[in-house]
Amino acid sequence: MDILVVILLLAIIGLLILNLLRKPVARIDTSILSERLIRVEAELDKLVPKIENEFRENRKEISDNLKTIQDTVDSRVKNLQDDNAKKLEEIRLTVDEKLQASVEKRFNESFKTISGQLTQVYQGLGEMKNLANGVGDLKKVMEGVKTRGIYGEVQLANIISDCLSQDQYQENIITKTNSNDRVEFAIRMPGRDDKTVYLPIDSKFPIENYERLLNAYERGNKSDIEQFRKALMNDVREQAKKISLKYLDPPATTDFGVMFVPTESLYAEILRIPGFSDSIRQKYNISIVSPSTLPALLSSLTMGFRSVAIEKRSAEVWQTLGAVKTQFSKFGDLLAATRKKLEETANKIGSAEVTSRQIERKLKSVESLPETDSIKLIGEVKIESNNK
Repeated sequence: MDILVVILLLAIIGLLILNLLRKPVARIDTSILSERLIRVEAELDKLVPKIENEFRENRKEISDNLKTIQDTVDSRVKNLQDDNAKKLEEIRLTVDEKLQASVEKRFNESFKTISGQLTQVYQGLGEMKNLANGVGDLKKVMEGVKTRGIYGEVQLANIISDCLSQDQYQENIITKTNSNDRVEFAIRMPGRDDKTVYLPIDSKFPIENYERLLNAYERGNKSDIEQFRKALMNDVREQAKKISLKYLDPPATTDFGVMFVPTESLYAEILRIPGFSDSIRQKYNISIVSPSTLPALLSSLTMGFRSVAIEKRSAEVWQTLGAVKTQFSKFGDLLAATRKKLEETANKIGSAEVTSRQIERKLKSVESLPETDSIKLIGEVKIESNNK
C-alpha cells in the first residue's frame, strides 16, 4: 500500500510540473514558481526518507517472504523427493521381485525343457547307437548271398500275395522245358486255347559293387565312381542274362521276364545310368522293377485277367441267350395250345350253364321242399364265395 501511495504522489507531482510547463511563459511569475518549487523540494525532502524507509521495510519484508517461500518450497521439494525416492524404491523392489520371479519361473521352465530335450537326445543317441549296431549286424547278415536272396524273395512274396489271389501265381516252379531251374514266382496268364502262360519273376540283389559305388560317391572320387558303376552294370546285366536263359521258354512262358530289386535306392541307381534299363529289356527281354513299381505292373496284369474273364463269360452268356431263344419259341407254342384248351373248356362250361337253366325252367312246376328236408334227401350243396 505504501508503495502505491508513493507512486500516486510522484504521479501528482509530475502532473503539476507538466501543468506549470504548459502555461504561457509571460503569465508565469518567477517568484511564485520558485516558491512552489521550494515547497515541492521541501515536501520531496520529507518524503524521500519516508520512501526510503518504506522501500527498505518492503525489501526486508519481501526478502523475508521470499526466504519463507524458499524454505517452504525447499521443504516441499525435499518431501516430494523423499516421497518419489520412496515410491521409486518400492516400485523397484516390486519390479525386481516380479522380474526375479518371472525370470526364475522361465529359467526353471527353460531348464526343465532343456533337461527333457537333453534326455530325449540322450535316449535318441542310445537308440541311434543301438540302431547303428543293428545296421552293422544287418550289414553283416546281408553280406551273405543266400541271406540277400531270402530277403528279396520274402519281400517279393509279400507284394505278390497282396496284389494277386493264390490261383493267379505259383511259387518255385519249373517254367522251361528240360530244365531243373525253378523260378521264385510265376504269374499265371491266359494264353491261346485256354492254356496257361507263365510270367517269370525273380528277385536279385547285387549289393557288393553298389556299396562300393556309394562309398565312392561319398569320397567324390570320379574314377572310382566310374569303375564301380561299370561293375554294377555288369552285375545287373549278368543277373538279367541268367533269368532270361533259365526261365524264359515261349510259348510256355511269356517272351519277357521280370527282375525284382528289393531296394528303391538300387533301382534308382540303375535307372540313373542312361539307357541301361532299356538295353537290358531289348537284349535279354527282362524288365527291372522295384517295390514301388511292381504293384503297378501286377495291377495292370489283374486288369488283363478281368478283361479276359469278361470276354470268356460274355461268350458263355451269348450261348445261353441262344438256347433261351430256342426254348422260348417252344414256350410260345405251349401258351397257344394252353389258350386253345382254355377256350374249349370255357365253351363247355357255357353249354353246361345253358343246360342248367333249361332244367331249372322245367323244374319250376315242381313243388319245392323245405331246405331241411332237401338236405336230408340229397345233401347240402356248398357254393364257394369269391370274396374269401
